[in-house]
Amino acid sequence: MKKISVLLVTAIATMTMSAGNLERAVDRSNLDPTTAPGENFYQYACGGWMKANPLDPQYARFGTFDQLAENSRSQLKDIITHLGTGHPRGSIKQKVGDLYAQGMDSLRLNSEGMKPLQSDINKLRSMRRDHFTAAIADLHNGVSDPFFNSAVMADLKNSNNNLLYLTQGGIGMGDRDYYLDADPSTVKVREAYSNYIQRLFKLIGYKSGDAKRATKTVMKIETELARIAMTREQTRDYSKLYNVMTTAQLKANYPNINWDQYFATLNLKQVDKVCVFQPQSLAKVNEMMATLKDNEIRDYLIYKYADAASPYLSDDFADANFDFYSRAMSGKQVKMPRWKHALEVPNTLIGEGVGQLYVEKYFPADAKKKMQALVDNLKRALGEHIATLSWMSAATKVNALVKLNSFTVKIGYPDRWRDYSGLDIDPAKPYWQNILAARRFQSSDEYAQLGKPVDKDRWWMTPQTVNAYYEPSTNEICFPAAILQPPYFDPNADDACNYGAIGVVIGHEMTHGFDDQGRNFDQNGNMVDWWTADDAAKFQQLADKLGAQYSAEVVADGVHANGQFTMGENIADHGGLRVAFSAFKNTQQGHAGTPIDGFTPEQRFFLSYANVWANNITKEEMLRRTKVDPHSLGVNRVNVAIRNLEEFFSAFNIQPGQKMWRDPQDRVIIW
Repeated sequence: MKKISVLLVTAIATMTMSAGNLERAVDRSNLDPTTAPGENFYQYACGGWMKANPLDPQYARFGTFDQLAENSRSQLKDIITHLGTGHPRGSIKQKVGDLYAQGMDSLRLNSEGMKPLQSDINKLRSMRRDHFTAAIADLHNGVSDPFFNSAVMADLKNSNNNLLYLTQGGIGMGDRDYYLDADPSTVKVREAYSNYIQRLFKLIGYKSGDAKRATKTVMKIETELARIAMTREQTRDYSKLYNVMTTAQLKANYPNINWDQYFATLNLKQVDKVCVFQPQSLAKVNEMMATLKDNEIRDYLIYKYADAASPYLSDDFADANFDFYSRAMSGKQVKMPRWKHALEVPNTLIGEGVGQLYVEKYFPADAKKKMQALVDNLKRALGEHIATLSWMSAATKVNALVKLNSFTVKIGYPDRWRDYSGLDIDPAKPYWQNILAARRFQSSDEYAQLGKPVDKDRWWMTPQTVNAYYEPSTNEICFPAAILQPPYFDPNADDACNYGAIGVVIGHEMTHGFDDQGRNFDQNGNMVDWWTADDAAKFQQLADKLGAQYSAEVVADGVHANGQFTMGENIADHGGLRVAFSAFKNTQQGHAGTPIDGFTPEQRFFLSYANVWANNITKEEMLRRTKVDPHSLGVNRVNVAIRNLEEFFSAFNIQPGQKMWRDPQDRVIIW
């Protein structure tokens, strides 16, 4: 439900800088001067960077965005490695330090092998049919998603109240197409997945024949779930997902699932109603619970548990996990250093605890002020765009402006930190058992929100996350501290470069409130239709036209991009560019137009934007992201998006006949 995407922060327009600092904001070594801007702008703007930064085999994709994430990771490593151990039991430093130390202890992990799993697997092996629903619920509590999944989130039509959602799940490869498509690359991944499942069964003690049988069972179950699952495009339509029913109706519709047992296992009390996102998927699960044999359900649940644990066990488990999820699916060739994996555990599971330590050391006190000033500039620009749209009626414009002016803006870090006092990390226990405790602590806290008002102060990202988001249920945009660094935000750069980078990201997040999903929510975060029918139809026509531009692009091996699946992010990129450029033109530099280092301010804006998406990527990762990532590939976030802006054509004198040219009647302006 959450809409997550990238964003950034930038300095106030009146900042003064030296000429040397301004020049370095556009690094000429990033360019490929052998390519004309009008032939392939992405290659022209980023070709030098891509040549100088060949893909390290530990990555499937690496770009300037990933460089910033690596910088944040190094900062966290410095913090955590200096924590050491021996802190008072129960303190944040003890929990973070001990979790990291356990992840680094390869000798202990290899000596323990599968022992950390043995007790739980034995329970699953001996479980009777009348307790299968309890086992499913237990795995849903922070471990895995067998058969389906559940979550507590704001009610789409009553954003002040939380609601329990039941969603499709149960498939390990992440998308239905991996099970159903017949192209060679997908078949290759599917075969690798089957091999991985069999390898994992053998590692947990299944004999060869039993491992083959159990593997067929898992593939059969997951393929059936994939066949009935909604497509990626269908899951973007909230009106099809909002299927609320009473608990009595739930029990009547899906009687083979013991719902009383499910709710009790998750400590969910007084569940009066639920929202079933994909009724047809849950109907298939209901059928399976009656038709699958006991051993088939046991094997499937055992696999889902072992799969979740495999990255955190001995090397033979971790290698099996890497060989499929990283090598076969994404094209990575070598594992990341152990410290990166070890760091990610406390960073993810005790995120705000680590965030407190991060903010204390790395977040400058005045960053919030500078960021707020930039956000205000972008809001004004978006408001001006809305007011002058030719395709939207006055009545809908009023509603759009009300929503824009109701945005909640979160910058840097939460005002109230999360309490981890109820989480016990015991270094005497195996690493996986402590990870399991942290995951269950996190999950149980989320389930416990049912029956309580929505906590609108809650953050959906940690301060050390290099990212940002728009959340429709609270109508908020959020900018964590870690994104407020170069190359996205540089206080020594000129406005053109900052607005082209962080400014576009801020505009991107704002535009999410008005994309194909966000536009369905009002200023209070409720799913309310505030559009006239005519305006909604015009919006859809423009969105379809934009989607077709992206779908025309070939990703690899003849596979096209999916402009419908990436629609929200494409609209946000498109809007972010237009709004940020308008905001930049209102600055002193935007008015003066004085060139710096041979580039006009307008050229520097677009070069800065392109450099945000410079990256190298494996073919496997391009194909995987096309199936599972709602963001377009970096090259399309540049070359497709900017070809709708007259300002880009003017800045680089792009003419008809050049590959980057798009005729005016084929361009799209939405926001």
